[in-house]
Amino acid sequence: MTDVNGTPPQGGWTRFVTARPRLSLLVALLLTALAVVAGSGVADRMGSGGWEDPDAQSTYATKALEREFPASQPNLLLLVDSGGASVDDPSVAAEAKRLAARLADERGVTGVGSYWQSGAATLKARDGHQALIAARLTGDETAVGETLDRLAPSFRGTHGPVEVEIGGPVAVRHEMQSIIQEDLTRAELIALPVTLVLLVMVFGSAVAALLPLGVGIVAILGTNAVLRGLTELTDVSVFAMNLTTALGLGLAIDYALFIVRRYREELATGAEPLAAVGATLRTAGRTVLFSALTVAVSLAAMLLFPQYFLRSFAYAGIAVVLLAAAAALILLPAALVLLGHRVNALDLRRLFRRGAAEPSREGAGWGRLAALVMRRAPVFAVATAVGLVVLGLPFLGVKFGTADDRQLPSSAESHVVQQHIRDGFPGSPGGGLEVLAEGRASAAQYAAYKERIAALPEVTRVEGPLVNGDSAYFTVLPEGEAVDEPAQRLVDDLRAVDAPFDTKVTGTAAVLVDSKQAIADRLPWAAGFIAVVTLFLVFLLTGSVLIPVQAVLLNALSLTAMFGAVVWVFQDGHLSGLLGFTSPGSIETTLPVLMFCVAFGLSMDYGVFLLSRIKEEYDRTGRHQEAVRFGLQRTGGLITAAAVILAVVMVAIGTSRVTNTKMLGLGIALAVLMDAMVVRSLLVPAVMRLTGRATWWAPAPLRRFHERFGLSEEDTARPATTTDGRPDLDPDDPDGHPDPDPDPDSDLGRDKVEARG
Repeated sequence: MTDVNGTPPQGGWTRFVTARPRLSLLVALLLTALAVVAGSGVADRMGSGGWEDPDAQSTYATKALEREFPASQPNLLLLVDSGGASVDDPSVAAEAKRLAARLADERGVTGVGSYWQSGAATLKARDGHQALIAARLTGDETAVGETLDRLAPSFRGTHGPVEVEIGGPVAVRHEMQSIIQEDLTRAELIALPVTLVLLVMVFGSAVAALLPLGVGIVAILGTNAVLRGLTELTDVSVFAMNLTTALGLGLAIDYALFIVRRYREELATGAEPLAAVGATLRTAGRTVLFSALTVAVSLAAMLLFPQYFLRSFAYAGIAVVLLAAAAALILLPAALVLLGHRVNALDLRRLFRRGAAEPSREGAGWGRLAALVMRRAPVFAVATAVGLVVLGLPFLGVKFGTADDRQLPSSAESHVVQQHIRDGFPGSPGGGLEVLAEGRASAAQYAAYKERIAALPEVTRVEGPLVNGDSAYFTVLPEGEAVDEPAQRLVDDLRAVDAPFDTKVTGTAAVLVDSKQAIADRLPWAAGFIAVVTLFLVFLLTGSVLIPVQAVLLNALSLTAMFGAVVWVFQDGHLSGLLGFTSPGSIETTLPVLMFCVAFGLSMDYGVFLLSRIKEEYDRTGRHQEAVRFGLQRTGGLITAAAVILAVVMVAIGTSRVTNTKMLGLGIALAVLMDAMVVRSLLVPAVMRLTGRATWWAPAPLRRFHERFGLSEEDTARPATTTDGRPDLDPDDPDGHPDPDPDPDSDLGRDKVEARG
């Protein structure tokens, strides 16, 4: 339908976003400037923890011990090195005692203790040349960080006969936070120019290449402002900043690529700029909206977990996805209306080639690949699926652990201190388990309970009890590492010991056990939420029952290589020298959940792009195989370019010196490349060829539901359908089979496919 001038009527949304394009861009510029101000300093207000379950037994016990027995939970350690002398040398002991007394007088410090006060063997190195001063810094993460910044310069360094280095959990977290901020700045400096070069290679036009980058910058700055506001209401992890940058650039570029590409296609058909924008929003615009919803759903699943580390990524991810989609659907159309045909200006590729590529030939190689895959569909489907499963096998040996100082580079001061403690001190100070006992009890009852826990397997020594009113606590030192399997079993054993009072167990291993349990309890709900909502959204897009199921299963399969690589590289330590990290021998418990939600959402992003173009062509022609071939021809290059650009951003994030961030960046980069280059290019067309015309089947009630509420293109002509809802087939075919698709390598096949350009 057209108006009297031959121009398709513009929908309400198109009129809204294009009515005042200059005003829209000016308002966006002002809002972005406000976001810069509002989001400034956001990283300084973020936390570097959040891996524990706030409702767990270990969290309750930790807070109670902090309150009743501050010295039981030291978070600051001063490693005192006496050089060649003994730590028991009178001059060394005198200086160490002066340092401890000075530390105890500092504001925000409590529970100061040392080897020279207690004589505890666990606080003295085996070689006798190092010993520890322990203390607790009080307050929340921000207050603790400020106290550490104030104290560190005056305590670090040479003091008479001793040299002091600073470690402990607060030093590890503080140093991790500083390194993440520095690494994020470096990653942005790497990613932005490389991304711009890639966009110029994709579009040719320097003007068109700048549009996606602008959308990404708006999304990132807006999300920083949102996160700054959230820090006033709840805890937000500093690690979420990395996701903001990666998704802000990656998704904004994806959406802008899709819209600008479709807009240029419409211009190539002779449409005027305003009409081209309208057609783009009715097709690519709706696809972008559906894509943003599917990504947001995957990220929203992390809100179901209690750890604020995971919830922070949901906050950041949902905000940046919605802002990227809003910028792509509001600001980008306004810019395109103003640019008109100038969107193709400054075509740098013309410096290297003569003439312009024919639009009809664009993506012909992807069309031939799709035809090849569909001719050998069983081979490609089986080989690709088996290969992906094999790549994921290392994940069967995954071991879960906690984030510690080994996340930091080996040269980081707090890592050096903790490594000295691990290697040189007996009993792994700070690695024991604490048992909180609440309720009035006699000395005999405490002694009997102590004997029972001392008799447990994997117990090296039991210290205590220390009593304060109706509360007491015992320190239990396990055999081996602080968080290995025996230590985790010991947590369960301690919790099962009968006692005449209430007991709660905490410590590093107990926090890990509780975190694993919290994730295991909520993981089925999160996975179910993602699956159900994704199935519903893809059904709204396609009207098919089978395609949503295929999408969920194939997306999950595309992540196997990522999970296998995470274990093989980061847990087992392969390539650790090349990539510059120290393997702790385990994977932090929350990381696989985070990586699954992010990578699954990005896979759905690419899946929606491909399926929407296949569906559009199928609605127009009713020919299944040709629709699949056409969809890959039109989006294969686009999806691959988007995946490569996002991978560049994620690899830039993966250059971080913090191991978890490196794992996140490199793992997701691998996942998106595997999804675009293997799953979308090979597995999807092969599976759709095997399922054939049944791919588009839906029962009558669901067909009617989709006709009323589903995604449909106003300007797409649907083929005639039979009474069961299938496209009407060639009436000259007495068997009711479709006219076979032409060979894409023949002249006829190329003409029929390319005619749709």
